[in-house]
Amino acid sequence: MSSHNSSMQNDISVDTDGRVLWTTNVTGAASSPASTSLATVLLDTGNLIIRSPNGTTLWQSFDHPTDTILPGMKIGIRYKTLARERLVSWKGPDDPSPGPFSYGMDPTTFLQTMIWNGTVPIARTGPWTGYMVDGQFLVNSSIILYRSAISNEEEIYGTYSLPDGAAPTRFVLTYTGECQLESWRSSEWAIIWKWTNSNGCNLYGYCGPNGYCDNTVADPMCKCLDGFQPTSLEEWNRGRFSQGCRRKEALRCDDGFFSLPVMKSPDKFIHVANRNFRECAEECASNCSCVAYAYANLSTSRTKGDATRCLVWTGDLTDTEKVDHDAFSETLYLRIAGLDAGV
Repeated sequence: MSSHNSSMQNDISVDTDGRVLWTTNVTGAASSPASTSLATVLLDTGNLIIRSPNGTTLWQSFDHPTDTILPGMKIGIRYKTLARERLVSWKGPDDPSPGPFSYGMDPTTFLQTMIWNGTVPIARTGPWTGYMVDGQFLVNSSIILYRSAISNEEEIYGTYSLPDGAAPTRFVLTYTGECQLESWRSSEWAIIWKWTNSNGCNLYGYCGPNGYCDNTVADPMCKCLDGFQPTSLEEWNRGRFSQGCRRKEALRCDDGFFSLPVMKSPDKFIHVANRNFRECAEECASNCSCVAYAYANLSTSRTKGDATRCLVWTGDLTDTEKVDHDAFSETLYLRIAGLDAGV
């Protein structure tokens, strides 16, 4: 794709049609048979690739996102090394240096994505339920995305693509810590969807331990999970929820479980591998310290090996939500004091 007359290496940039866009144009000593050239290619996808003379990709920008995800890029994490792709916000609206916010997969659980302010989580999706498998996601009447989540022996990651002819679309982590899906509209980027951290009820852990954010009402509000009551009713009535909720009665080992459908499962779960639904329920019921469990069948997803996902909780339930309908929602089975185990 290029040539040079130096024992030093020349780099060139070409577009997908082979037109030279830029070259180092380094000259020096006589050429050597051992000399090589690298080619830098900007693909139509926006991916900048550096290739060796034999066509091997040595580096690509899609593996090093900044504040933006383009179609075909992935955000994920490697199981063994914990190496991951993540977004890092700008410092300000006109300052592209790294800001305080980041977005990526949770390196503790591997099953959920989060937004952090430094090292402090400020927003979280629910654990992956297996839904995002070549799934069509209708953002609005004019935007359709095809989203996938892929898990194999080495990593788990999410990616997305667009139908042919779709307007340029990008996913951006803003300098204020919001995630926005933007589509190009003639001369500017239009915001068509956002994951905001401005609603207090939806902030990470806002409703305190064992509280949850009820998003099924017009004005989302904090409530206590079934079997719990505000730790401080006075503070709760003042709109201060950090103390959360406490149990009305202490649990016994033979207490049963109450199903709470369409919930975003709490954080701080333990993932128990290779359990079907019955075995997952037994895993929690047989442990006096287990306070809740949730289960997802991943057999239809792009997973290799274990196609089940059993989650159990042994302490306070943090950052739970009730939703109308959401891809991350599932049924949470909560242990209730005094409930017959057979119910």
